[in-house]
Amino acid sequence: MKQIVRRLMIVVLSSSIITLGSPAVVEAGIISTGAAVDAAQRAQDVGTVTAVLAQDEVREQLLTLGVEPAQVEARIAAMTDAELRELATQIDSMPAGAGVIEVIGIVFLVLLILEAVGVVDIFKKFP
Repeated sequence: MKQIVRRLMIVVLSSSIITLGSPAVVEAGIISTGAAVDAAQRAQDVGTVTAVLAQDEVREQLLTLGVEPAQVEARIAAMTDAELRELATQIDSMPAGAGVIEVIGIVFLVLLILEAVGVVDIFKKFP
């Protein structure tokens, strides 16, 4: 019995030593300039939208409408690049200190579209 265990240990140790020296297979790809720019643009758009939504007035209004801040952040993360870009562009074009109602309306519209498509379930379904 000892010899069987000993031989098994020798086989396991020698196979691990042999495979220890072999390099790991790694695949790398070239990141296109467009993909890098898209990633940077998305990060900028998310920053713009979250900065507006972080304002106290907007948060209070969303809570009044029954939308949790965690839900809003999850919905922003789930938005496509085109939707996010459009929202960020519309927020940037609004005059400073005005348009809180429009921002809330846009966010509500995006949530309504996501509900209609079936991505989220924030509104109660009636029997």
